[in-house]
Amino acid sequence: MPSTTVETPPKPDGASLSHGLKQRHLSMIALGGVIGAGLFVGSGAGIAAAGPSIVLAYTLSGLLVMLVMRMLGEMSAAYPSSGSFSAHAERAFGPWAGFTAGWAFWVLLCTAVGLEGIGAAKIVTGWLPGTPEWAWVALFMVVFCGTNLAAVKNFGEFEFWFAALKVGAIALFLGLGVLAVAGALPGADSPGASNLTDFLPHGGEGLVIGLLASLFAYGGLETVTIAAAESENPVKGVASAVRTAMWRIALFYIGSMAVVVTLVPWDDPAVVEDGPYVAALDRLGIPGAGQLMNVVVLVALLSAMNANIYGASRIGYSLVRRGHGPAAMGRVSGGVPRIAVLASSVFGFLCVLLSYWRPDDVFTWLLNMIGAVILVVWIFIAVSQLRLRRRLEREAPGKLTVRMWAFPWLTWVALAGMGAVFVLMAREPATRVQLYSTGGMTLALAAAGYAWQRARARARARG
Repeated sequence: MPSTTVETPPKPDGASLSHGLKQRHLSMIALGGVIGAGLFVGSGAGIAAAGPSIVLAYTLSGLLVMLVMRMLGEMSAAYPSSGSFSAHAERAFGPWAGFTAGWAFWVLLCTAVGLEGIGAAKIVTGWLPGTPEWAWVALFMVVFCGTNLAAVKNFGEFEFWFAALKVGAIALFLGLGVLAVAGALPGADSPGASNLTDFLPHGGEGLVIGLLASLFAYGGLETVTIAAAESENPVKGVASAVRTAMWRIALFYIGSMAVVVTLVPWDDPAVVEDGPYVAALDRLGIPGAGQLMNVVVLVALLSAMNANIYGASRIGYSLVRRGHGPAAMGRVSGGVPRIAVLASSVFGFLCVLLSYWRPDDVFTWLLNMIGAVILVVWIFIAVSQLRLRRRLEREAPGKLTVRMWAFPWLTWVALAGMGAVFVLMAREPATRVQLYSTGGMTLALAAAGYAWQRARARARARG
């Protein structure tokens, strides 16, 4: 039988997480969570492969992400929890499911913390040549570990201002881009639709590569459902964030891609070398565009580091509260799971050290292992929602303040879309190894989680 008790008081003490996040924090986390370095820089490779059809790729993947967020929002509004989808999977299918989804995501977030630290350090060492990258990463780790060790409102304030800067930057870019496309920007010639005529330069294969690249650029949306558990009004916070997801995705991702490919030829080398946004600003004759975007990308990377340390610590804390890890990570002091914060930060910095010590084997293996984790998480979200929605309708219909559209048909459509992505990943040599590596890790975690579940059941039976 699936477990119905998702979170129990931690054994080390009776403390629990605080509710220090205000609605303005949650709203800006939701806004800024969709704007990351993957959008500012990583989208260049997708444009080079797909050409102007990258807009179609971001639209298709964006529709899938909207469905996932709606499903996650439905469950998180009904059952607010710092464990988010991990807690929902446990509620739906039992401890093994929560164990698998939670620890896989924890590894993903901690590794991402290290990768973001490396990316931020590369930007800073470009400004200050001769300074060691690892020292900058260590500094960033100390700062954001310290931020997360303090009261949760400090995390909220950091993310509020980080997100405000990112939102301001993307809004300014979109405004300038639309004016340029319309021929209303002084000093910039409108290209009209001349850059859009070769819509599928590499055919369907290019579109597939662009689709896969766009899909993984949407990471970060899940953080808002984790943070909502520590907000003043978790149900209202989740509902508000999920209901605005559609226009945020359409504006920030699809809209900005449309502006970029309209202003810049898809085969311009600068799209990949400098990044699509820098290339577009250079076309507009904006002085210092490269350095301006470097500042924005640095902010995006630091924001992601901060958010991922937070997310990893709360996922780890929730797992331990449900009996899926070392008890020390469940200790709470001042409303913060400080051991979980430290453990997540240390694992992230270990990933950084591996990138220097063993870049060709261990670090590469780690990157491949987390390559498709987000898809595994989305599948857990979809199948959990299928089961929990029917349970809620039967037992507690009043908790359905956010409802999945056209249930269950769109949930099955989303699952079919995820299955199609798996097939596409298996067809591409560059992503096939990630798919298999993530699959191996997921199976190993599922086996460990099931064994742990059986061991706990036998212990309870004896006791």
